[in-house]
Amino acid sequence: MALSTTIKGIQNIMRKDAGVDGDAQRISQLAWMVFLKIFDDREKEYEIMDDGYTSSIPERLRWRNWAANEEGITGEELLDFINNDLFKTLKEVQFIPDSDPRGFVVRDVFEDSYNYMKNGTLIRQVLNKINNVDFNSTEDRHLFGDVYEKILKDLQSAGNAGEFYTPRAVTEFMVQMVNPQLGEKLLDPACGTGGFLTSSIEHLRRQVKSVEDEKVLQNSINGIEKKPLPHLLCVTNMLLHGIEVPSQIHHDNSLARPLRDYKPSDRVDVIITNPPFGGTEEDGIETGFPSNLQTRETADLFLVLITHLLKDGGRGAIVLPDGTLFGEGVKTRIKEKLLNECNLHTIVRLPNGVFNPYTGIKTNLLFFTKGEPTKEIWYYEHPYPDGYKSYSKTKPMKIQEFEPEKAWWNNREENELAWKVTIDDIKANNYNLDIKNPNVEDIDHGDPEELLAKYKSLLSDISKTRNTLKAELMAALEGKSA
Repeated sequence: MALSTTIKGIQNIMRKDAGVDGDAQRISQLAWMVFLKIFDDREKEYEIMDDGYTSSIPERLRWRNWAANEEGITGEELLDFINNDLFKTLKEVQFIPDSDPRGFVVRDVFEDSYNYMKNGTLIRQVLNKINNVDFNSTEDRHLFGDVYEKILKDLQSAGNAGEFYTPRAVTEFMVQMVNPQLGEKLLDPACGTGGFLTSSIEHLRRQVKSVEDEKVLQNSINGIEKKPLPHLLCVTNMLLHGIEVPSQIHHDNSLARPLRDYKPSDRVDVIITNPPFGGTEEDGIETGFPSNLQTRETADLFLVLITHLLKDGGRGAIVLPDGTLFGEGVKTRIKEKLLNECNLHTIVRLPNGVFNPYTGIKTNLLFFTKGEPTKEIWYYEHPYPDGYKSYSKTKPMKIQEFEPEKAWWNNREENELAWKVTIDDIKANNYNLDIKNPNVEDIDHGDPEELLAKYKSLLSDISKTRNTLKAELMAALEGKSA
């Protein structure tokens, strides 16, 4: 049976259950089940490779011992087991991150997960469908990865305050241009469901030539996610992409830790992220930042954090809305800090609709290197493909669209889509980075005073014409009645 059909079947079963309300709960329900199934499948591999392997999960709670048998417990017995044993135990058990990282991942995942389903018979039907997937099969895992990507995309329609799925074309392009290397420490401090991390893993895995290289890769991926459901989905995504112990995906708010608490050992080589924009942080979060840079706007705080967390020579790429580019006040001071401490070498201006149907906010991709000030910024205006007026669910952005940028990247010349601006011009413009393409002629709409005079004259002409027509009509009617 096709995996997409299996997933659709699972969602249809869940719709019959009175406890599950809406897509977000359905996906949350599916996620913890899939997580345990993947975890169990991977443990089968570890047991083959290591005779002394011991599971972090108590024996009775391992997937194989309660979920794998099609004729296993069901109905009220299954519901009672899940609510009063499985969840209770995995939420409360104390795993120590260093001595039992796998156990810590399990506890972290279950800490904020819930069993929404109320019908044990329907739960058994879902379990039996999940058992059709073998996560040790490369083909099954790859196919499920594609289905999972679609699930994550669908979930985002329930998002708000800037929590939008980053199109895969954008994540792949940003990762390819930043070009993380094996041995570099990589971080996404607002990792969501793990789009940038999975693109980075795929990019790094092409560099792996040995078992030692794979170990290096395993230890180089780091993510932080504030919300429970995206965190659970991200951890599962990491397992799907071969990260054996995703203990470096933390369930936390990156912005809650004061900047002064970071040590040199916390700094990283690469940060690629799409922080939430349009949202505001809770009271007090901003006090962990320098007084002249304090704001409650999430995207602005992340820009400060990223600048702080990169090592000298480290590379950053971030998705930001137009509002940050032209904003004033504290935004100006944040941009000044960025340009003084980093070489903001490239801004790719995306067209409207990249994040359709979730938001129409216009966005930009900023690429920078820490440790040297900006001398000039190159801009590249990404056009719509031929025949497109916007993007949509059925017409999303594709990675092939970025081929012109890739060809231009290391051989930069000004053209109708690319231009550069000096730091002196930026400073003279009070750090406004919202620079329009000078190679496109603006349509001259004329002088406002002249336009207003023409408008008044036109109104007067219309009034005269109307009065003339009215007089002629009246005369015609009078002639008829005579």
